[in-house]
Amino acid sequence: MENQKSKFFLQKNESSFLQGPRSRFKEFIFTLKVQYNFIRAFRKMHFIGPCVTVFGSARFDENSEHYKNAEKIGAALSKLGFSIMTGGGPGIMEAANKGAYEAGGYSVGVNIILPFEQNPNPYLHKWIDIPYFFVRKFLLIKYSYAFVVMPGGMGTLDELFEAITLIQTKMIQNFPVVIFDSEYHKELCHHIQLMAENESISPEDMELLFVTDSAEEVVKHIEVHAIKKFGLVKKKYQPKWWYGENRKKF
Repeated sequence: MENQKSKFFLQKNESSFLQGPRSRFKEFIFTLKVQYNFIRAFRKMHFIGPCVTVFGSARFDENSEHYKNAEKIGAALSKLGFSIMTGGGPGIMEAANKGAYEAGGYSVGVNIILPFEQNPNPYLHKWIDIPYFFVRKFLLIKYSYAFVVMPGGMGTLDELFEAITLIQTKMIQNFPVVIFDSEYHKELCHHIQLMAENESISPEDMELLFVTDSAEEVVKHIEVHAIKKFGLVKKKYQPKWWYGENRKKF
């Protein structure tokens, strides 16, 4: 019960911030809380190594094909030496973490504190609980050399377009973004094509996305466009990577 009260308070705290101007003192206190959460996260996540972040719905259980595909992808990417980072919750997030965890890789979660649905899944070597969505989203992008977008809902699309916008505007480097499951995402891909045809995005922006139905193609694409492109070198004594010469900047 106490934990539920804490979650409600944290969610109410962020929602009140989004309801317009408050007193300057309250705004100042809020910025200090945000700063505290950033510093706490930077300290905890500093040594996790280059990651691949997997985005996807919290609502698919272990009997779903989407869950099984995420588990397979998490395992395969961890065998390359990447830490697998997710939002730390159930569903697709759990599946990707589970794949990495059981394959002997490293599994990381950035869990959002909610009064429902979102608790850290049991396949995490390291995780952090964050009360603010925008801080969490920043962290999911900061440490990764690639992003895999599995079937999901509005939050997943938000994370996809956050990553692709940062790449498009050159705020971060041109890291590979993979959309998995062409049938599930066919309307999304059609709309992105429509944007290109109407010149609301540049034709070359289409090249920022790779769409596939094959876990093997996910691995191959990331191997070429992350490992080789950024000069990552695998350590001999553990399944992790040294940063290459072209270290990611955020």
